[in-house]
Amino acid sequence: MTRSLLRPFLPFLVLSAAQLVLLVTGPGLGVTTTKALLMPALAAAVIVLVRPSRGAPLVLLLVAIGCSWAGDVLLSFPGELWFVLGLLSFLAAHAVYIALFVGLPREGRLVTPWAAVYAVWYAAFLLLLGPDLGGMLVPVAVYGLVLGTMAALAAAQGGVVAIGGALFVVSDSVLALGRFLPGYDAIVPGAAHDLIVMTTYLAAQALIAFGAVRVLGARVRSRPAPGRRVPATAR
Repeated sequence: MTRSLLRPFLPFLVLSAAQLVLLVTGPGLGVTTTKALLMPALAAAVIVLVRPSRGAPLVLLLVAIGCSWAGDVLLSFPGELWFVLGLLSFLAAHAVYIALFVGLPREGRLVTPWAAVYAVWYAAFLLLLGPDLGGMLVPVAVYGLVLGTMAALAAAQGGVVAIGGALFVVSDSVLALGRFLPGYDAIVPGAAHDLIVMTTYLAAQALIAFGAVRVLGARVRSRPAPGRRVPATAR
């Protein structure tokens, strides 16, 4: 079952590997091109695997991936305006992921002890970066709150979705450190920074999509085929 689920993700995995190699070797055009293709490849894998479903969870997953694609493209351009627009796109993606995780079935509670871990991360994040954020303090604080909420709800799903949510926090935290923390460049060189951000980001997106597809796929397979009689004992 797992192997059949992984096969449609192969184009995304190949593009991800190419993106990471090109971050080190260049050229810049190759980096920008592969980055713009990543989320469409991920969305295509989701559509292939959950094709019979037309429910809201599938729509939410695809919208979140679409918002992430917009963020990827916008952050490829230099300048403060493009950064803010990219931030807004990923903010929207996290908000949609929140709606998705709330709607997906789960075994335990919606709020788990992991929520406290992300609360601590959020406080430390603002204490560290707050003095250097200036006019970006409120937008970054709002973004961090939504990001932490998304990760906490991902933790409630457990498994690969929880890991994906955690990696998203790592990726965005490193991205923020590189942009706002003075002296960061002297500690983490640019190429290493880019690799950390993109590796954790791509793993996060893939794990969340894969985990959601497993849940949605199970829901699709549990439905009777058209015209097939449902046993009287079925629930």
